[in-house]
This record gives sequence, C-alpha cells and structure tokens, in this order.
Amino acid sequence: MIRIGTAGWAVPRQYADGFPDSGSILERYATTLKAAEINSTFYRSHKPETYARWASAVPDGFRFAAKLPKAITHERRLVDSGALLRAFLDEVSLLGAKLGPLLIQLPPSFRFDPTNARAFLAQLRSLTDHAAACEPRHPSWFGSEAGNLLTRYRVSRVAADPARVPDAALPGGWPDLAYHRLHGSPRMYYSEYDETFLSGLAARIESSQALETWCIFDNTTSGAAAGNALTLSKRFVASV
Repeated sequence: MIRIGTAGWAVPRQYADGFPDSGSILERYATTLKAAEINSTFYRSHKPETYARWASAVPDGFRFAAKLPKAITHERRLVDSGALLRAFLDEVSLLGAKLGPLLIQLPPSFRFDPTNARAFLAQLRSLTDHAAACEPRHPSWFGSEAGNLLTRYRVSRVAADPARVPDAALPGGWPDLAYHRLHGSPRMYYSEYDETFLSGLAARIESSQALETWCIFDNTTSGAAAGNALTLSKRFVASV
C-alpha cells in the first residue's frame, strides 16, 4: 500500500484543476489523494465533532496520520507524559478506521536517551498497537541502538528531506512501515521538488519492502506540496 499526500489538505489555486471542483476542501482533496497528515494536533485539541466531520468527509480507503502534541514531544520531552498521551489517543481514536500512523516528531535538540526513549515507547505500546513513525532530528538517534529500540517497539523512523545526517534520508526502525516527510529543499516549507528528485523518490518507494509506505509533502507554504503529491501519485497510478 502506497499513500501519498500532504501536511494538511489545502487545495492551492495553482493546482485546483487536479482536484474535483465541488465539495468541501477536504472532500475534494480526498477524492484524489489517499492520505493527509493532521499537524494541528501538535498545537491543540479538537472537538469530537471535528474528528467526526473529517472522518465522514473522506472515502473508506483514506487515512489520516496524526501528529503527537508538542506538550508530549517538545515540552515534556516524552517524560511523565502518560496522561497527555492517553488523552491524545482517546481524541484521535474518534477517526475510527480512518486513523493512520501516529507521528512523533522530536525537537532538533533532543538527544537520544535510551532510558527515556524505552520508557516512552513501552508506555505507547501499553496503550495502543497502532502504527507509529518517529521523526528524530538530533544525530544521536541514527545509531544502531536507537534503531533497534524503535524496531523492538514497532515504530518506524521517518525518512526526511532535508536530512540532517545522511541516514536521516532513509527509513529506519520498524521495517513494515516506511514514512517519508518532504519538507522542501533547499528552502524548507517553500521549495518545490523537481522531476529528478521525484523520480528518485519513486524508485526508492517502488523498491521498498515495507508493507505500507507513506509519502507526505510538507512544502506547503508555497503550495508546492499539492503539486508534488499530485505528480508522484499520478506516477504510481500510471504504473498499475
């Protein structure tokens, strides 16, 4: 299963022709792409009716990834966050079968601490067996100890662009899920990916042994994410 989408589900004017012209923005988006990342959960909670509305707006095969709150990852830095984690899981469970992977993005200054990481991941797995992906950004997370720990707790390591260290460009951790996050390069959140980059990305996805692959474009500020997601998605549709 290959899922391609964007952070959020904006339909920029310059790419509007790639989506249906009727329905809500989410309905139009979900008719064409199979996935979206909910980044707003990083900043705030949402009402139950909001999740119900999102879930009802998309087809059965669509999935939302949900980003863990910054209160867990950036403020508590995974420590003593059990109550916050339970509240988040209860909240996003309202998406029902439309809930995809949980995204754990860590701050760039957050070094790998095996004791703290193990405690958090064990707690996560005591509360849910849902698929999860971690995007660490400190170089200390890209050694074998961190990779083995993520694998043990069935958490994949995000393949990110731009990559802070070479291994950050490659999926790691739990091998059944490959999760790519493309933030835009050279200018993060703005730059559009060219044909050469997208061709290389498509080749890596095609050669992946993962059971499920996600590819989320986060270069949304310029609207480029939607264009890149449409281009990559069409490539795979054409190959079927």
